[in-house]
Amino acid sequence: MKYTQLGRTGLKVSRLVLGTMNFGPQTDEADSHAIMDAALNAGINFFDTANVYGWGENKGRTERIIGNWFAKGGDRRDKVVLATKVYGYMGLDDSEPWPNHNKLSALNIRRAVDASLKRLRTDYIDVYQFHHIDRATPFEEIWQAIDVLVQQGKILYVGSSNFPGYKIAQANEIAARRGGTIGLVSEQCLYNLFERRAEMEVIPAAQDYGLGVIPWSPLHGGLLGGVLKKEVEGKRRASGRAADTLADPAARARIQAYEDLLDKHGLEPGGAALAWLLTRPGVTGPIVGPRTAEQLDSALRAVELELPDELLAGLDEIFPGPGPSPEAFAW
Repeated sequence: MKYTQLGRTGLKVSRLVLGTMNFGPQTDEADSHAIMDAALNAGINFFDTANVYGWGENKGRTERIIGNWFAKGGDRRDKVVLATKVYGYMGLDDSEPWPNHNKLSALNIRRAVDASLKRLRTDYIDVYQFHHIDRATPFEEIWQAIDVLVQQGKILYVGSSNFPGYKIAQANEIAARRGGTIGLVSEQCLYNLFERRAEMEVIPAAQDYGLGVIPWSPLHGGLLGGVLKKEVEGKRRASGRAADTLADPAARARIQAYEDLLDKHGLEPGGAALAWLLTRPGVTGPIVGPRTAEQLDSALRAVELELPDELLAGLDEIFPGPGPSPEAFAW
């Protein structure tokens, strides 16, 4: 495994991040523990989760699965850089949400941290991430709450997720004016070959403010994982976001061109999509969310994959991206 610094921090993390969103809904606890063991044995030390994972009446289940894995001992907790998130509603009844059980008020942040620590069976969180922007809560309040939690030793670093570039700037400028916390150190955003809008402002803002970029959905819901070849072979039909995208003939033609290009170079599409992200400026490491040990093995191979310049140029032709801001929408 290869490692890098998380943004401007001294924290070293693996170039692949283990995403745990499938643990519980798709993968049972025993298999989830086996995947985490395999990831750790392969050198992946950066694990990502969120308080809402498990979803619906089972929200919080994923954190509990991870907590039970930590409780097995063997230095599991000490070896892992643990990241979780706060924002989503964690009350009992989603249909009639009770006030102050979601978003980023100081009250909810305090409540959510303590609940996550209990589920995770640990006394600290390495990277505590804001899962979404909260338009109603000022950053002065958010940072005041974070300062207290850092002083209490409950969290070490803070990251964002799904933030636009201007909110990254705003958050860190206010943190700098206040003193205390060092501000955001990472941004977890939707970024892959097919979806490159983050290159306009989010990634440049992250680079300017020293945030490590952690792409989620690196295969765009399976779209970049050889979906057309799997359809032909009868292994799996596209669903969800991938199926919606493939309903557009132009998008389907781009994915076919992508798979044909990689077939020409003798590469698997999923591994190449991950390897491409590892070449991108500012990227710490993409989140891989395996449902099985075999999917984890496939992702691990991407770390050692070197993409030739000819292939990188071909990928840019198929998926050119928007270009930087403001040139993407102005002269």
